Amino acid sequence: MCMTAAAAWPSGRTIYPDSAAAHADIAAALKTAAATHRRVLLDFGGNWCGDCIVLDMYLHNERNRPLLEANYVLVRVNVGHLDENLDIAARYQVPVAHGVPEVAVLSETGKLLYSSRTKELELAVQRSDAAAVTRFLLQWKPAKAGCSMMAVNC
Repeated sequence: MCMTAAAAWPSGRTIYPDSAAAHADIAAALKTAAATHRRVLLDFGGNWCGDCIVLDMYLHNERNRPLLEANYVLVRVNVGHLDENLDIAARYQVPVAHGVPEVAVLSETGKLLYSSRTKELELAVQRSDAAAVTRFLLQWKPAKAGCSMMAVNC
């Protein structure tokens, strides 16, 4: 898996920003989410992490990118080598001590809706299952105004 990620990912590309940016990035994302009625997807990881690179590739493939952009504000939280932004991970009940990538989904008001304690996306990455990422994005996307359980295209 790591070999695939390394071969598919341009050398030196940075996915996760400087760890000092996380608090401000989350605050900005919550403002954007509130204004656009999207969820906030917190992606905890590090630039050294092969599985994090694969998750990023799955999030941005041709099937998932439109789902991601229409329904989520993505914030990448750099955890260094599992030694930075641990306060944010704890706040959102994300168990980064057991490895990354890990995610949390927040409502547009900042309420925690999902934390990757079950390692759902990490397992999808390890199994090379991009469709599991699609299912995750569909499961946690916000309900659109006027949609019901019977509506198909919401």
